Amino acid sequence: MAADPPTLTIARLSRVLENHATTDLSLSQYRVLGLLASGHERAGDLAARLAVTKPTLTALVDGLVERGFVIRETQAGDRRAVRVAITDAGRAAADAAGRGFRAVLDEVLGFCAGPEAVLIAIDQLRAALDARWEARVTARSGQDAHAQSGQDPAARRLSEP
Repeated sequence: MAADPPTLTIARLSRVLENHATTDLSLSQYRVLGLLASGHERAGDLAARLAVTKPTLTALVDGLVERGFVIRETQAGDRRAVRVAITDAGRAAADAAGRGFRAVLDEVLGFCAGPEAVLIAIDQLRAALDARWEARVTARSGQDAHAQSGQDPAARRLSEP
């Protein structure tokens, strides 16, 4: 089986952004800050959203905490639940990195016959990724509800009229 050109193109673009943007953040750190900019996140939920393991997220967050870009907060009554929040310095770093990554993207788009069409396609891809995430969360919530009820969904379907 040959390599898939669209997948390779996305992988190449990721590498170009990572290697040529003039920013102090990696793409992974930028993704963390980008998600946190919309609000506080539980560390476990953030790891799932980023599709990384908890140890990987811990390492990413450790580096961002050291730089003053995020803070960790524990919840009263549940020391295991850790929330991560972006700081003002983190917002400024994310904004600067976004400009750096976008400058590289714009340079690449300059070689496209229809850069506006590519940006529209990227926005459609973003929406599709968001919809996929929401579907996974909804499915997981349904599985959790069935597990808590103690009834297998397939058995319930068989017993329904």
